[in-house]
Amino acid sequence: MRDKRAEKPDRNLKTEAPEKVQKRKHRIEDPKARHRRHEAMEAMQMLDHLRHDFASPLKSMDYFYDLFERVYCNAEILHEDKPLVGTLCIQIPYEIIYAMDAVPVRLCNGFHTNEQSGGEFMPAKSCSLVKATLGMLQQRDLPAVEKMDFLVHPTTCDQKTKAINMIEEMDYDVYHMEFPRVKESEESREYWRRTVRKFTKDLSNELGRKITRKSLKEAIRKVGRAQLAYHRLNELRKLDPVPILGKDLFLITNAFFFDDIERWTEMTLKVCEEAEERAKEGFNAAGKRSPRILYTGSPPIFPNLKLPYMIEQADAVIVADESCSANRLFNDMVSVDEWFMYDMVDAVADRYLKGCTCPIFTKNEDRKRRLRELCEQYDVDGVVYQSFAGCQVYEMEQRSIQQEMEKLGIPMLYVETDYSPGQGGQLSTRIEAFVESLKVRKRRKNHQMQGEG
Repeated sequence: MRDKRAEKPDRNLKTEAPEKVQKRKHRIEDPKARHRRHEAMEAMQMLDHLRHDFASPLKSMDYFYDLFERVYCNAEILHEDKPLVGTLCIQIPYEIIYAMDAVPVRLCNGFHTNEQSGGEFMPAKSCSLVKATLGMLQQRDLPAVEKMDFLVHPTTCDQKTKAINMIEEMDYDVYHMEFPRVKESEESREYWRRTVRKFTKDLSNELGRKITRKSLKEAIRKVGRAQLAYHRLNELRKLDPVPILGKDLFLITNAFFFDDIERWTEMTLKVCEEAEERAKEGFNAAGKRSPRILYTGSPPIFPNLKLPYMIEQADAVIVADESCSANRLFNDMVSVDEWFMYDMVDAVADRYLKGCTCPIFTKNEDRKRRLRELCEQYDVDGVVYQSFAGCQVYEMEQRSIQQEMEKLGIPMLYVETDYSPGQGGQLSTRIEAFVESLKVRKRRKNHQMQGEG
C-alpha cells in the first residue's frame, strides 16, 4: 500500500506554476541561506544562555544583548553611511581610522559554522579563529556590514599571515602592516612608527579622505573616552563581592569590534552606573564562595563564549582577563606630548607597540608582569588559560605562564579547545573539578588564618 502522505507533495508541485516551484527549490537548496540560518541559531543559543542562565541580570545589559541579536541573528547592517576598514588584529590603530571618519570593524570570527567552512582552506591542526575567519570571508557574510572598503592585516599571528594569500584570492583588497617581533629596542619602535605613518598616508589615499590635526586629536579623545568607560567598569571587578559577571564584560568588549564607538561608550557607562549602584547595596553577582578567576590565552570571540560561560556556570566568577578580545584591547591610552600631527601619529604607534602583551613577541616578560599585576590587583584565586588547538604561540607559552603562577602559588587550569560544541561535557567536568578544588583551597586558607588569629 502506498503512503498517501508521501504522495501529497507531488500533487502540490504539479499544480504550481513552474517558476514558483523553481523559486522554492532555490530557497530550500541555497547554501548561503542555510549557512546564515545556522549562524543565527548558533548566535541565539549563546545569547539565550548568557541572558537567561544567570540570576538577577543587569538591566543595562539589554542594549548589548539586543545589539548582538540584531546583528548576528537578524543580519542588521550598521555603518551604511561611512567607509569601513576591516581589521584582523587589535594592533591596527583605531585612532587613525576614526580620524578619517571611517569605521574599523574587527573581522575575527567565533562561529563553529564558519570554522567548518574555513577548514576547507586550512590544515586540520590549525587555529579555530583563523579557520572561522576564513570561512566567514569566503561566505562574504560579514556581521554588521555589507561590504569592506579596505582590509588591514598586521603581521602578528603567523597563521593569519600565511592565510592572507587565501583571503586575497577571495578578491579582497588587503593592506599589510609589518609588526615587529621585538619591542624592547629603539630600532623596532622606530620601524613601527614608520609603518604607522605609511599606513596613515596610504589609508588616506585609499579612502580619498584627508586626515587633519583636528580630526586626529578628536579621534584620540574619542577612543580615550571609550577606554576610560571600560577602565571604570573594570575597577568594579576588584570589589568583593563583585557586582558584575565576566560573561557580561566579554560581551561588552566584543561589541566594541563593530558598534558605533560613541554609542558603545554611552551604553557601557550605563552598565557602570547600574553596577556601581549594586556595589553600594552590597550586591553579589556570584555566589558567596565563588572563586575569583583570571582568564587568559586565546580570545573569546562571540558566539564562542563557551569557556567563560562554563566557568561562571560552575560557580566561579571571572574578575580579570588578559586577552586580545578584552582587557588588552583597552589597556594603554595614547600619551601625547605635543598636539602636532606627526607627534600624534607617533604617539598612537607607541600605544599599540609598547603596551602590547601578545605572546608573538620573542620576549614575554611584559605579559608575565601584566598577569602578576592582575592576580594581585584582583585578588585572584585561580587562572584559566585557554589555547585554541593549533595556536602554537599560546600552546608554547603556557608552560612559562604555568611556572609564573606556581611562583605566586596560584593554581592554573590549561584548556586546549576549539569551537566545536561537542566538547561541552568533558570541558564542564574539568572546569567544575578545578573550581571545586579552588573552593577547598580557599576554605583551608580561611581556616588557617582564623587559627592564626
